[in-house]
Amino acid sequence: MARKLLLVLFAVATLLHGTAAQTRHVVGDATGWTIPSGGASAYATWAANQTFTLGDTLVFNFATGQHDVAKVTKSAYDACNGGSTLFTLTTGPASVTLNETGEQYYICTIGTHCSLGQKLAINVSRASATPSPAPQPSGSGSPPKASPVPTPTQAPAPQPSSPTPPPSAVPAPAPGPSAGAVTFTVGDTSGWIVPSGGASAYTTWASGKTFKVGDILVFNYPANAHNVEEVTKEKFNSCNSTSPLATYNTPPPVRLTLTKSGEHYFICGIPGHCSAGQKLAINVTGSSTATPPSGSTSPSPSSPTTNPSSLSPTSDVTPPSQNSGAASLGVVGLSATLLSVAAAFFC
Repeated sequence: MARKLLLVLFAVATLLHGTAAQTRHVVGDATGWTIPSGGASAYATWAANQTFTLGDTLVFNFATGQHDVAKVTKSAYDACNGGSTLFTLTTGPASVTLNETGEQYYICTIGTHCSLGQKLAINVSRASATPSPAPQPSGSGSPPKASPVPTPTQAPAPQPSSPTPPPSAVPAPAPGPSAGAVTFTVGDTSGWIVPSGGASAYTTWASGKTFKVGDILVFNYPANAHNVEEVTKEKFNSCNSTSPLATYNTPPPVRLTLTKSGEHYFICGIPGHCSAGQKLAINVTGSSTATPPSGSTSPSPSSPTTNPSSLSPTSDVTPPSQNSGAASLGVVGLSATLLSVAAAFFC
């Protein structure tokens, strides 16, 4: 009876160990699931440094409404065709369990995001872990003997000359949940263009949104066709692009982090574009708990004026989910403890 119980415990421990070995892969790490500045090679480089096995999980971090995740065939992946997908997830962050081996393909179906590099190809293999062999029953019919574990002897701690009251432990306050930064793609799928509906197009787009400190604006436009300038309210109203507060001529898409509350005004400085409606006014509130990434780098504006303190380019970053490595170690440690207790009890 004792031997049977020990074999059952060993089998349970082996099963728990196999489960704990599964890995959560946060796609793009800290960058998340976004339009990468380096094109499609960004996610190809990320995937080349990972090992994907059956049962692992992919975590796509993105702002709901700005991106999605669609699993597609290889031909649809190569052509960036989101018209016929195997499945589509629209709420971020999204988790996908790898339940089949072989090559798998994922894209973002919104606008031109896939053609700009928001696509991922991986190869999933079977787990190659080999569990230790189960203990063999002995011919004598007696249960296996466990080696005795020496009991350590602890030396008595020296007593202090005068009693001191133990310090009162004050638990550290648990951090409250913080609202993550929201990424807004200006104009959504239309991008940053000369709108057919005039200035009301971007006014309508902004009216249904709440902008907070820490949020990100993304201006999508073809290279050399437009630019982004931050100006005062007076120059916004008159579409005067001379001496802007800042001009952003970095390769598109341009990402700006809102780091200051209040009204902000943006125009396209290409002649005629602002007067045709390519202008955006927003109001930023300071109640967000999100903070812009500390590693963001502000590009030097082409204008000789001082950089505005309210904005800095950044990448589309959503805090990645934590991997479950600590929980895996805890499960394995519990299994080993059960084995030791059972062996000692039945010896």
